[in-house]
Amino acid sequence: MVYIALLRGINVGGKNKIDMKLLKQTFVQVGMNDVVTYINTGNIIFSYIGPSKTELSRILEEAIHHDFGLQIKVVVRSVDDVRGIINAIPDTWKNDKDMKSDVLFLWDEIDDESVLRDLIIKPNIDNVKYVPGAILWSVDKKNVTKSGMVKIIGSRLYKQVTVRNVNTARKIYELMQAQNS
Repeated sequence: MVYIALLRGINVGGKNKIDMKLLKQTFVQVGMNDVVTYINTGNIIFSYIGPSKTELSRILEEAIHHDFGLQIKVVVRSVDDVRGIINAIPDTWKNDKDMKSDVLFLWDEIDDESVLRDLIIKPNIDNVKYVPGAILWSVDKKNVTKSGMVKIIGSRLYKQVTVRNVNTARKIYELMQAQNS
């Protein structure tokens, strides 16, 4: 099975620095196969046959702690999980000069549509929807500062997500599909 490991908060603002080549070696050492990293923000695609996604997360978190001394949360999603998320993103959503569109990957413990109740969503500004495994959010760049979603930063919920823009999410899925074939 092909998976993506999404690491939260590495190589951002000079904190929690991890070299991707070394991270790839860590994954190989704990038994992951066909390991590929994508950009420097903690996106690792790999194949593995074995325990559940929850167990994979635990194995990878422990390996990262052992090799790098960092307590990093790892969200693991299968190619099928990511397909469901990507298929739910409207084709018109982009991350470019006019639009900001993100995928907020949820920790398994809070992966439920009820998380939307914890958000401030401004109906005429924010486009927000839940899909299993993620919250999808899009806003015109001219309205970003008016968005209720910017208030998520620092909240309890924000500590239980890892964010990728839709362009990155789509590329991750493309790489997963290539490895899956």
